[in-house]
This record gives sequence, C-alpha cells and structure tokens, in this order.
Amino acid sequence: MPPPADIVKVAIEWPGAFPKLMEIDQKKPLSAIIKEVCDGWQLPNPETYALQNADPTNFYITEKNRNNIKNGSILRLTTSPAQMAQQLHERIQSASMDMKLDALKDLANASRDITFAQEFINLDGISLLTQMVESGTERYQKLQKIMKPCFGDLLSFTLTAFVELMDHGIVSWDTFSVAFIKKIASYVYKSNMDTAVLQRSLAILESMVLNSQDLYQKVAQEITIGQLIPHLQGTDQDIQTYTIAVINALFLKAPEEKRQEMAHILAQKQLRNIILTNVIRSPKPINDEMAHQLYVLQVLTFNLLEDRMMTKMDPQDQAQRDIIFELRRIAFDVECESNNSGSIEKRKSMYTRDYKKLGFINHVNPAVDFTQIPPGMLALDNMLYFARNHQDAYIRFVLENSSREDKHECPFGRSSIELTKMLCEILKVGELPSENCHDFHPMFFTHDRSFEEFFCICIQLLNKTWKEMRATSEDFNKVMQVVREQITRALTVKPNSLDQFKSRLQNLSYTEILKIRQSERMNQEDFQSRPILELREKIQPEIMELIKQQRLNRLCEGTCFRKISSRRRQDKFWYCRLSPNHKVLHYGDLEESPQGEVPHDSLQDKLPVADIKAVVTGKDCPHMKEKGALKQNKEVLELAFSVLYESDEYLNFIAPDKHEYCIWTDGLNALLGKEMTSDFTKSDLDTLLSMEMKLRLLDLENIQIPEAPPPIPKEPSNYDFVYDCN
Repeated sequence: MPPPADIVKVAIEWPGAFPKLMEIDQKKPLSAIIKEVCDGWQLPNPETYALQNADPTNFYITEKNRNNIKNGSILRLTTSPAQMAQQLHERIQSASMDMKLDALKDLANASRDITFAQEFINLDGISLLTQMVESGTERYQKLQKIMKPCFGDLLSFTLTAFVELMDHGIVSWDTFSVAFIKKIASYVYKSNMDTAVLQRSLAILESMVLNSQDLYQKVAQEITIGQLIPHLQGTDQDIQTYTIAVINALFLKAPEEKRQEMAHILAQKQLRNIILTNVIRSPKPINDEMAHQLYVLQVLTFNLLEDRMMTKMDPQDQAQRDIIFELRRIAFDVECESNNSGSIEKRKSMYTRDYKKLGFINHVNPAVDFTQIPPGMLALDNMLYFARNHQDAYIRFVLENSSREDKHECPFGRSSIELTKMLCEILKVGELPSENCHDFHPMFFTHDRSFEEFFCICIQLLNKTWKEMRATSEDFNKVMQVVREQITRALTVKPNSLDQFKSRLQNLSYTEILKIRQSERMNQEDFQSRPILELREKIQPEIMELIKQQRLNRLCEGTCFRKISSRRRQDKFWYCRLSPNHKVLHYGDLEESPQGEVPHDSLQDKLPVADIKAVVTGKDCPHMKEKGALKQNKEVLELAFSVLYESDEYLNFIAPDKHEYCIWTDGLNALLGKEMTSDFTKSDLDTLLSMEMKLRLLDLENIQIPEAPPPIPKEPSNYDFVYDCN
C-alpha cells in the first residue's frame, strides 16, 4: 500500500550524530516537527532550531516552502534564522580580523536565503554593513599594505552580503547616504582594486541608478564615464559587463536634455571604439549577459534619434530651408542666386524644376514633405549626410534619375523619407530595450555615425533595386517591400562590419529575392484549385485537433517563468504546469532555473481549470498596468498574459519568449473551449497542412488535377464479370 500523500520520508543530519531517518507529516506544524527532532537528540530549546536543505543552497525550510520537500531529501537541523542572524550580527563586529572575516563569509552565503535576510534586516543589519563600508573599513586600510588579500576578502564579503540582502527587495534603495555612495564609487575609480570588490561595487551602483532617481543624481555626480572606461580595457568579461551595465543605467535614467550631452561625452572618450576592440573583437566568446548589455547600449544609442524623428519641419524656418537649398546646390553644382538675379517667377520655376528632379512630393515647397512624423527631420538629416559624405554617389543618384523618363525615375526625396521611416521601424527607434533580448549588431559599433552610414548603404540599395525591378512611380510600395526584405535578411546574419553588410546586400538582388520567394511559395504548396481547397478544408479540423493536443501536452510539461525585477542578473523564477488530466494548474516559486521538468508535488500552489474565467493579454493584464518603466516596454507587453479566476483574482505571467507566449495562450484558450488565434497556430497549421497535402498528393505528381470531378460512368448492361465468392 503506498504511503499517504502528506507523509514524506527524509534524512535529517545533526553535527556529531548519525543521520536520523524519519517520516514528516506535512499536516503537522513545522514547529512540532522540529520539536520532535530535537527531542530525539535530547536538545533543549527547540524554538532556537530550524531545518534547512543539506545542499549548496542551505535554504531554510519554512511553512511557505515546506511542500518542496521530496521523498529522499536530506535536511539538516541547524540554528534558527533569528538566532543565526543575531550571532552573525555580533560576530561581524568582532575586534578579531579572522573572526570578522569568517563571519562576513558566512553572512554572504546566508544572505541568499530570504528567511535569514528578513531576520538580519530586522536587526538593522543593512545599516551596520553600510557603516562598516563608510567608516569601519578605514582602520583596516592602514593594514592593507601588509594584509592586502585579507582586506580584499573582508570588503568583498561585506559588499556581497549587502548585494544579496538588497536583492530581496525588502529595503528601499533611497535610504542610503552620500558617504556610502562616495565610498562605493571610490572602489570603482581606484586603480588595482580587488576584482571581486570592483564587481560588487559596479553592481551596487547599477542597482542604485535603476531603482532611485534621487540616487541617480548622486551617483552621476560621483562617477564619470572616464573613470569607467579603463575597466573596459581589461580582459575580465564580467567586469566589462558590469561596467557597460552601469553606463547603460546612467544613460537610461538621464533626463532627456542630458542624454545628448552624455552621448557626446561617450563619443569623446572613444567608448564605441574601446568596446569594439576589447569586447566585440576580443578572442573570448561573448556570453548572454554581455550580449544583452551591448543590445541595450545599441538601443539607447539609436533612441537618441527619436527627438529628430518626432520633430516636424517648420516650412517657415530659414535655417531648415537652407538644408534643402544645400541639397540642391550639391546635386546641381549651383550657387544660391542673389535676390536680384532674374525675376521671382523665373527663380521659382527653376527651383520647382530642381526639386522635382530631387524627387520631392511637393515641388513648390519641399519643406512640407518633412512635416510627417515619423521620420520628421531625421530624414532630412540623413539626406544631408549622404550628400556631404558620399557626394559622388548622391550626385550620381540624382542625375541618373533626372535623365530617365518621369514614370521610371526613382524619387530621391520621397525614397529617403520612406526609407528613414522603415529603418527606424526595423531598429525599433524610440522603444525601450527588451528584458530578454540579446540581439545586438556588431556592425553598428564600427562607426560613430552608424545609423547615417546604414542609411547611405540602404538608399543606394533602393536605387539599385528600383532599376532591377524596372519600377515606375506606381510600383513605389512594392519596391519598398522588396528593400525591407533585403535589409532584414542581410541583418539576420549579423555582419561584423558595414562593408560585410553591403556585400551581403549585393548577393540579395531582386532576382535572388524572387528565387527565395518562389522557393518558399513552392514549399507552402499554395494550390488554389477547387479540389485542393476542398481537401484542405476536409483535413483542417484534424490538424487543428493535433495542434490543440500538442499545446496541451506542452502545458503538461510546464514552463519556467522569470519574475521581472530591477536587476536582471539576480533572476527569480517560478514554474507552472498543467496536470495530466488537464484539470489543474500547478505552480510555485523556484530558487533557480530548472534543468528539466519540475514534478507536480514540488509545486505547492494549485488552480483548478474549472475556476478560470478568462485569459487576458498585453495592456489588459493587471501587472502591466502597474507603474514603472516596464509598462512602456512594448516587448514585455507582447509577452504578458494573465489568468482571471474566482473573484477578480489573477495569476500573472511574462513568457520567456514569443514561442512560449503563443503555446500558453493557445493552450489556455483550448482548455476554455475557445479558438486558438496565435501567430504560431497559423504557422503550424500552414506547415502541417502543407506536409499532409504533399503526402496525400504524392501519387498524383505530374498528373493534371481536373477542376471538376470526372463523370460517373453508366451502369453496365450485366454483371457477369462479378466473381461469386461462394
């Protein structure tokens, strides 16, 4: 007979004694179980003891997480969190350096456990650590020369404990003094600082900036970009990652008016070139966290263009109109005529003719073309950059199209405006960085004006594609679609330089795009004849049922979801999976990302499917309506969904990626008897239908399928040919 579900068989260790095998009744209070264990070893005062996992985490067992105990688990009887916190609080104030060092090492390890952290914080432990950093370490700095390793370890464990305690989100970052910030900043700009101390200090500064606008101001006063640059020139990728993270945090939190100023400083300090040389072109492979920080820096850099992108041109502004005059002057090698040369009508006629050649929509007043936002003034900036820095290509573009028939000319002005808008969409200019993305492009770190150079390559591509398509003005949108496809396909290979990007585009001619499209179309087997369509309709319900079963099976396997926090590197996880009978959702918190499936019995919370009222997504989710920067993050919004149950209670999710988002929203909708409408369902349906159709039509290869069914033949005059089996 199997043991009751509430009984768990475990081994419990105690120093100096043989481990004890016992059965734990999960219905009994934890205090009663601890008392029973203490009585077995004749230990007094059971209230001063606790149970913890006998594994590297050493996390305490509490009423909240006790359901995670599995059969065969090894537990350890140990000092209670309150007692341990009190002891460490006293030990770290010891006069003995060795005792203090051991205590801080133990504190750094114990602080990862939120149960212990709460008890230590209740003793005002955070204040004690900050005081030690501000002033307590001063007296040990005199010993630094003779005890340098000891001093480095002492400070490292102090800062590690501080970071671990703060990452639980129990204490607000706004409570720290300027003296503490100055001390942490000093560890960053001092030379030959211990690596562990430097890493923790950078992590603390990043968290301060991200979690408090007030602290951002104070940190920005203490740390300059010039002091951070040397850390990027080293070989330690973790230090480089933390350094770029601090730069990104300062960039992200800077007021709008200061971001351009900060970008100018970054350019002066050669930040881009240093990152390119020491990080991107380093022999070491780039890890995920570094890739994310480079992606964030790329996004924040391109977001500096948002102001120009959303600025309309003022047709009455003479300085802005002069830019258009400059485009005309460079293209046609004419000087601006004086007011007295020729009649006003003649000059207007000449301007109109030239502006028409330049491809503006409004030939009389081209400034009107730039009143559309996006791309606003950014398009004009790109055109001027192209005209000045690639003058030969610009003149050739304009004059070449001027000599064509009107209907075949590629309009430079209109093309530049639409292309700039397209590039902003591709690079998502103006959107906040995604929490999960690592999609940085090395080529954008190879030039100080990478967006402008990107535009210059793409505008020449547009002209080349226009000629290859023999396009007319009516084909403008078709050409733009082909150009978008050429650019996005070239970007997927992540070129290392702008020259490589240009070479990739050379191979993606219009003819090549047609071949790719034809190949994809053939794979889709998109036949339109009536018999084929009827067969598709007949097969489709079977395929939809197959997709539904796949979605539900994936929900039964479960998914690990990440809790969004202010610091990415300190991830918190939780797991959710559907029961095999499709009647209950099991979910619960995890200490770390699991390597495989998490069993149902380790997930302490349950939600009956019958209680689910609805599934909401995106902005309708309650956790997306809360205040904060994540609210504005489009990519996080696209991954958010919530399950509504009982009386307006919600279970909130943020999927790790778009695929998991579609799997879960499809699966939940299937459980509720609703239609599965995700993009992945449509894609899977097309793929599976195509495969099934190919299999069923395999014997009909090279056979013409008639539009109408063949006529039914007349009945035979007799049935003598029928064989009688009897």
